[in-house]
Amino acid sequence: MKKLSILILILSSAFAYAQTPEEKGLEIAIEADKRDQGFADSSSKMTMTLKNANGDESIRKMRSKTLEVQGDGDKGLTIFDQPADVKGTAFLSFTHVLDADDQWLYLPALKRVKRISSKNKSGPFMGSEFAFEDLSSREVEKFSYLYLKDEAVDGEDAFVIEVRPNYKYSGYTRSVVWISKEKYQPLKIDYYDRKKSLLKTMTVSGYQQYLGQYWRPDVMVMANHQTKKETRLDFADYKFKMGLSERDFNKSSLKRAR
Repeated sequence: MKKLSILILILSSAFAYAQTPEEKGLEIAIEADKRDQGFADSSSKMTMTLKNANGDESIRKMRSKTLEVQGDGDKGLTIFDQPADVKGTAFLSFTHVLDADDQWLYLPALKRVKRISSKNKSGPFMGSEFAFEDLSSREVEKFSYLYLKDEAVDGEDAFVIEVRPNYKYSGYTRSVVWISKEKYQPLKIDYYDRKKSLLKTMTVSGYQQYLGQYWRPDVMVMANHQTKKETRLDFADYKFKMGLSERDFNKSSLKRAR
């Protein structure tokens, strides 16, 4: 009888401290964020391939830089090099933990810097299937989380969590994210629109590890289920800890971005 009482006590304690789906989802998000901290800054080259519903393709060449900011969201700068009609276009993003993100787009044809309104961040980035809000760093506090299940993606074990934006004017009611149990990076994301219908799916592949810690993909594909359009990003030449500073991410220097 004493053994049975002890067993009941142990089981009661286990249930008392069992994680809720919300707690587990948040724990996974915090761990993913923690594992990616400390890279300081990074850069990469990108090839963007736009495919319309008929399968016609157009290609753009870009470069991007990222600066890790302590106590706030990351800063990012993307510069278009090809083709000629978009060359010199530059996109600057300051992600914030709680406040609305700041984003600017420099359009060389107009020779002016255009601020992206918070209400317009759900719009397409340079005609691609990526929205402006997709290009911000995913700060943990900007979302709420719910663990759903475990499920493999192409043979890789993953956590599946539901993510809901805590900020205004998102184009999404929620997203469902498959996060690698090994890398703590997304393998697949389903995005649901304001009508709660499946809008887009992003698949991420070809991860490689840098500096013995940081996982970065070779390929991201964003497929729009409603328009049948697709955008593919191929990444190359990743570099880290190059000594970038706030001066490299100043909106007044957007026009001089090279």
